[in-house]
Amino acid sequence: MDILIDASALLPVLIDEPVKSLIIKQTRNCSLVAPSILPYEIGNALARLKMRHILTDKKAISAFSEFKKIPLRLVDTDIANSLLIACKYSIYAYDAYYLEIANRLNLPLLTLDGPMKKAAMALKLKILGGPT
Repeated sequence: MDILIDASALLPVLIDEPVKSLIIKQTRNCSLVAPSILPYEIGNALARLKMRHILTDKKAISAFSEFKKIPLRLVDTDIANSLLIACKYSIYAYDAYYLEIANRLNLPLLTLDGPMKKAAMALKLKILGGPT
């Protein structure tokens, strides 16, 4: 089964958060799909965690190296359709990129992001994920 996964679901795996085991369980034997922007989002999130002194330089770099080992199929998004979703549901365009792809490819969405889950429910997408 293909699953569209977002940065909020991947980041806990990369930095060993408690929800890591649940995410690994939900993705076992699945193919992961994500927008082509995902590596940039992960890099930005790791840099933010470093700036907030949550991660060391070494841990941030190591986490990104681990991210690069995850087999992902990166897909381009339709930005115009994503913008329509972002405007309709008052969410960030980056979040709408995930929703646009999940909707277009009819994929379940694995996210821990509350506003994205709410918009996904409104779009009648199948949602996977742990606690919000």
